Amino acid sequence: MTAMTTSLTSPQPPTQDMPERDSFWSRIAQQLADAIGQGHYMPGERLPSEHALAEQFGVNRHTIRRSLANLGQRGLVRSTQGRGTFVEAFAVDLVLGKRTRHRQGLAQAGVRGGLQIIQSETVQANADQAQALDLALGSPLLYLQVLGEGAGQPLHVSERYFPLPRFARLSNVVQSSGSITEAFAQHGVSDYLRQESRISARLPNTEVAALLSQTSTRPVLLVTSVNVDTQGVPIEYARAWFAGDRVTLTVKHDEL
Repeated sequence: MTAMTTSLTSPQPPTQDMPERDSFWSRIAQQLADAIGQGHYMPGERLPSEHALAEQFGVNRHTIRRSLANLGQRGLVRSTQGRGTFVEAFAVDLVLGKRTRHRQGLAQAGVRGGLQIIQSETVQANADQAQALDLALGSPLLYLQVLGEGAGQPLHVSERYFPLPRFARLSNVVQSSGSITEAFAQHGVSDYLRQESRISARLPNTEVAALLSQTSTRPVLLVTSVNVDTQGVPIEYARAWFAGDRVTLTVKHDEL
């Protein structure tokens, strides 16, 4: 894990402001928690041994044991005698509110990730898309199939539709920046709001299951949403399939 060698550093020696050497264990625990959240250690992966971690951080094994015990109490790892310490499978908590942003939501959950365009093309609006975007049937739309990742694993697959010609360059901006918010900004939309989110549970088709790296017998959460600009004009209609065992969706009523 060469990336971890550069990510994890030894705690600084105590100063007058932090006289307790015991605080080393909490700082080490937080560095390891951050590394797990950023996908450096994947669910099911074994962490380095206590001896290796003690050498890496320049502390004794008792300090490392306290750090690992703290991670266990937080539900991030599990220790098995004779086998080692393993990263637990965990769900990323994403918030659905008035301003729902993928990257911001991941950051709030302490997770690093981004968006990847799988497919991009121009399509004609069907009845559902036309109604959601307040357009005539058959109006031209930009269609993006997008994979959302976090903590080094796929979290959701989405089908997104944007009115044309208003968002003609959006695909290129998303491809380069990994951000739909940035793409909107470059099209003159500095702020936008979630008009509605509908959540349901179902089984994924084979394509969605493959993109989420799961079987088609594991349920997903389908979120159908409409975003509007500050004038109330619809700018995006989306259907997103979230991996049910990797994502918790929290609806913030004070933001609706």
